[in-house]
Amino acid sequence: MNKIKNYDDLIRLGDSESRSVVLTIADRVLTRLDAYHRIKAITRLDGDILTIGTRKWDLSSKRNVYLVGAGKACNHMAMAIDEILGDRLTRGIAIVKIAEDSDRFHRTEVHVGGHPIPDETGHRAALEILSLADQAGPEDLFIAVISGGSSALMSCPIDGITLQDEMDATDVLLKSGAGIYEINAIRRHISQTNGGRLAQRIARSGAELIGFGISDAVGNPPSGDITRPYADYASTPIGPDKTTLADARAVIANYDLADRLPRSIVDYLESAGEEDETPKAFPDNTYFLLNTLPDSCLYAKEVAEQMGLPAMIVSSFLEGESSDAGTFFASIAREAQASGNPVAPPCVLIAAGETTTHIPDNSIIGGHGGPGHELVTGFALTAAKTHGAAMISLDSEGTDGTTTAAGGLCDSTSLARADQCGVNLHEALRTHATHEALSAAGSPRRSRRTGSPCCRPGP
Repeated sequence: MNKIKNYDDLIRLGDSESRSVVLTIADRVLTRLDAYHRIKAITRLDGDILTIGTRKWDLSSKRNVYLVGAGKACNHMAMAIDEILGDRLTRGIAIVKIAEDSDRFHRTEVHVGGHPIPDETGHRAALEILSLADQAGPEDLFIAVISGGSSALMSCPIDGITLQDEMDATDVLLKSGAGIYEINAIRRHISQTNGGRLAQRIARSGAELIGFGISDAVGNPPSGDITRPYADYASTPIGPDKTTLADARAVIANYDLADRLPRSIVDYLESAGEEDETPKAFPDNTYFLLNTLPDSCLYAKEVAEQMGLPAMIVSSFLEGESSDAGTFFASIAREAQASGNPVAPPCVLIAAGETTTHIPDNSIIGGHGGPGHELVTGFALTAAKTHGAAMISLDSEGTDGTTTAAGGLCDSTSLARADQCGVNLHEALRTHATHEALSAAGSPRRSRRTGSPCCRPGP
């Protein structure tokens, strides 16, 4: 195993044969998606000439070259650019969720920010990045590296909204049952950095922007040829935003959030005008999209078939309540075993997307977890009826929800094993304490950050 840290712990519990299959597929996919290697494969510096894919830049014409970035997988992305540029890099600022022991930087400052809830460290680092943009000029170049999690890590609310307001709003939104697109409609419109606002500040300075992105957005197509600039790059702090103020207001109405969100945010969104809309186009920027959700599905299918296993991509658009999605996949596994539909076992079913967890009242929370944890816990409850079924759920950037685990792994024996350990998986779902429950039963999965797209879930 190259990416999965606790393979030996995971394989010795439960159905080792089915676990081995999903762990091997996951590890090989994560290795292939690693953005450090993908950036290094298409980027080189020869003297003054920086080549990225099919494009070239003469750095002798640039006064300063800045690296900025944020995301749960920003470590590997920023490290690749830092290594390639060396002394040609004027300054770098990267905001990550976890600093890895293996991280090595030459001229890049690494800040550990808050995720999924923003914090003061990320806020201060975001202000530093904005200061770089404001002080830049037409002879400067920004290279930005952005992965999933940047909305929280590079947090910088607009004037009139405090960091605490944004923190409280993020907590409410993540537990509201709203999808990530809906959540971002609000977060982007109250931010000085998100929803393309960072790119907007860089554009105002006259500086040039090159962006590297890995997308966890449901609905993006496969990345295709990553050596060619990606024309339809959108969202994140450096790309045009597809959400609108009208979308943000609709989320408040549809999820009955007017009395739950901070008053400053509700009042601002209700009164904001056209001049407060997020930017919708950056024709002068150059973007390279390294990974998308469908990529992980396609690679998983290839790996499974190389292992001699029939594989089917069920969906790369998976959304909804996490535990319900787990139950759904356990039902498909049961159908496959009973009738051979939609594919006869032994087989591999693959999906990607971004499921959510609805928590209407914080008082019921009894521990920690994340969508990936709840996905496999829901699977375990129904998969007990399907001998030989296993499901791995992973956030391929390395962490799921409020935990340091990448997700979870359960099989048809997990429910019985949990019962033997005195762990009630139903109670764990009710109290959103699935991390503690799966830890007690030996199921959480840990992996190194890959710089790949958020693939939550990925059975």
